[in-house]
Amino acid sequence: MEEKAIRVVNLHKSFGTQKVLNGINLEIEKGETTVIIGKSGGGKSVLLKHLIGLIKPDEGEIWIHGVDITRLREKDLNEIRMSFGMLFQEAALFDSMDVFDNVAFPLREHTKKSEKEIEIIVEDKLKQVGLLRFKDKMPAELSGGMRKRVGLARALALDPETILFDEPTSALDPIISLTILDLIKETQTRLHKTYVVISHDILGMFRIADKVALLSDGKIIEQGTPGEIRKSKNEAAMEFLNATKLPFFTGGEL
Repeated sequence: MEEKAIRVVNLHKSFGTQKVLNGINLEIEKGETTVIIGKSGGGKSVLLKHLIGLIKPDEGEIWIHGVDITRLREKDLNEIRMSFGMLFQEAALFDSMDVFDNVAFPLREHTKKSEKEIEIIVEDKLKQVGLLRFKDKMPAELSGGMRKRVGLARALALDPETILFDEPTSALDPIISLTILDLIKETQTRLHKTYVVISHDILGMFRIADKVALLSDGKIIEQGTPGEIRKSKNEAAMEFLNATKLPFFTGGEL
């Protein structure tokens, strides 16, 4: 059986008396975009932080590259993290650095590449997101959508196997959101990376997903292709989707 990019088994996490993850089981395929959809405050970000070892579970396993990372020491965890890129919710750019230096940062921090090599890589990544001519701009001079693009270029800089996206369309207007989603879809198709996206934007996420997982009450209540999810007879999943009151779920492809 082919190894999954990520396999989560019976994952539990509580903070004090609050149970956030209540037995998560999830398989993420290599070279696909998997979208984890759930309500705001429903544990999506907590799950994402588990995937890169920023949070230790109370119970359960997380298998990456055939290794259960919940058992790893910090040094070994850091090696696993090197295979991940991350686009944070607010892009998390360094305000004191221009666009070029923001994208170059992980290359300077984690590799021994020369400045010439770094320049070639950074300019290539900025071309991929359509921002090469803005390389000398400061983050404060960029729109929210442009900052997200820079964040994606930085996430791609180390050529990671897997990229995690935390609410990539948050705080963006609908037109810019569609542009970012199309960019995510285009880069994934071209690079064949494994993308994991968390969001509460159900309609937008169905636009880019190969697989969808619905997170509710600390569990994955349904997972499958967008078409399979739309046709689901799972009562909890149907209630979850119907709550969006979106015409998309009554039929037709996006």
